[in-house]
Amino acid sequence: MFTRSELEIKTIPELRDLCRRYGVKPTGSAAYKVSYLTSLMAFPQLALGQLREGRGLKSPGLSAIQFFKGVIDEMNSPTDEQAALIKITLEGRRMAYPDRFDQENLLMHKAKMQKWLLGYSVNRDREDPRLL
Repeated sequence: MFTRSELEIKTIPELRDLCRRYGVKPTGSAAYKVSYLTSLMAFPQLALGQLREGRGLKSPGLSAIQFFKGVIDEMNSPTDEQAALIKITLEGRRMAYPDRFDQENLLMHKAKMQKWLLGYSVNRDREDPRLL
């Protein structure tokens, strides 16, 4: 995603802004440039590792689809690194293969969750006229 040379030419305030933009915390002391470099270079791999381990966002099981609340509970919330990877993916940055498959999979999980939540609220509004 970010190359070391791409990040090394940036100042600490620019690196801090990038970390804030993607919701990534610097590793170690925020006074050192290397703390930002490490976090910005590592978060894509960390996010995919968490996805592979079943942490943060994940696909719901078949039984959970029958109960909408179960789906949302099972999908969980994205970790900070997964949220950052989603943001940078939406900006058009892509990882190299084979990690790109998992990167796109993470984005699909996020899109499905938004679609389900939107569909749920639309259907719910139709059922209860007080909510219109």
